[in-house]
Amino acid sequence: MTDFAHTRALFELPEGVVYLDGNSLGPLPKAAAGRVMRTLRAEWGEMLITAWNRAGWMGWPARLGERIGRLIGAPEGSVMVGDTLSVKIYQALAAALEMRPGRKVILSDSGNFPSDLYMAEGLIRTLGQGHELRIVGPGQVADALDESVAALLLSEVDYRTGRRHDMAALTARAHAVGALTIWDLAHSAGALPVDVAAARADFAAGCTYKYLNAGPGAPAFIYVAPEHLPAVRPALPGWLGHERPFDFSPGYAPAPGIGRMRIGTPPVLQMAALEAALDIWEGVDMAALAARAEELTALFIDLVEDSCPELSLVTPRAPARRGSQVSFRFAEGYAVIQALIGRGVIGDFRAPDIMRFGIAPLYIGEADIRRAAAALADIMKNRLWDRPEYRARAPVT
Repeated sequence: MTDFAHTRALFELPEGVVYLDGNSLGPLPKAAAGRVMRTLRAEWGEMLITAWNRAGWMGWPARLGERIGRLIGAPEGSVMVGDTLSVKIYQALAAALEMRPGRKVILSDSGNFPSDLYMAEGLIRTLGQGHELRIVGPGQVADALDESVAALLLSEVDYRTGRRHDMAALTARAHAVGALTIWDLAHSAGALPVDVAAARADFAAGCTYKYLNAGPGAPAFIYVAPEHLPAVRPALPGWLGHERPFDFSPGYAPAPGIGRMRIGTPPVLQMAALEAALDIWEGVDMAALAARAEELTALFIDLVEDSCPELSLVTPRAPARRGSQVSFRFAEGYAVIQALIGRGVIGDFRAPDIMRFGIAPLYIGEADIRRAAAALADIMKNRLWDRPEYRARAPVT
């Protein structure tokens, strides 16, 4: 059984703050600053360029990929770290479309993260082969899968509502009609048990700065099912995805296996922070994490619904159908969130009217949930959100 009091002590959490926004940016692991400083001083500072070899920088994308792979049920040698989530979605989608020539439909849903859809639209323009991005409601995905679909592109957990797709069932349905699947795990990895191999997912990608707590701008990761790796041709063939990058050959030859999904120079300082963040996960039982998240999300839903009748729950009530977050709808949700932040309870807002609360058991406990619900109840009962300073929109919501 995971000791969540112990994992909480591994994070820098400001005194008096309840942090319910780890679904946007995880808090700072205490070990990360020292690990980054070691990279700065003992590696970059003393080794200079030799650190690429002596400190093992060049191998970090694969080594960190293996560690993330264990959190998402990926076989050895199938996950690579680097670049951004949007870039990795682009890579996966481009590979999937090339593997399904003659099919022209990319199927997604209205709950997908907009950047994934933007990547799909941009790829369609670049290819110029008549592909179509077809968007349906989350509950209509299974029925929309047919023999015209080349790729199914979905976020497992809806970033706004917390609604969770059944990855295994939809992947099976996609395969039944000959389509490939790309799963965005941004709100899944580190939030709940994921098993891409058992679900038979073809591709997956995710970020490391949310529930994995690697810091702002931390790199993304990509998963490719081992059976597809020999056929994947990178649409972005970067020099570090070459089989012999330091031959500096003018022609591209893909590296074997998942190595071909590398593009450019690894962000070394961010990978140092990611390494420290992943250390926390070594002793975490994902089943225990999921059970604790279920308890805490259910408690928050019950407390808020009992005390805030003006708010409408948009997160599914069934635990199996939601991620590790709770979302409520309210017309003045932005102002309410700002008022909460003023009280030391940090959540966030997504347009047009959704208040989101990420609940990460690694550092959130029952006392935090009760304090957050009480603060929200007081703000709603006394209309404390109805102040000009809480309505002024900041660049990041």
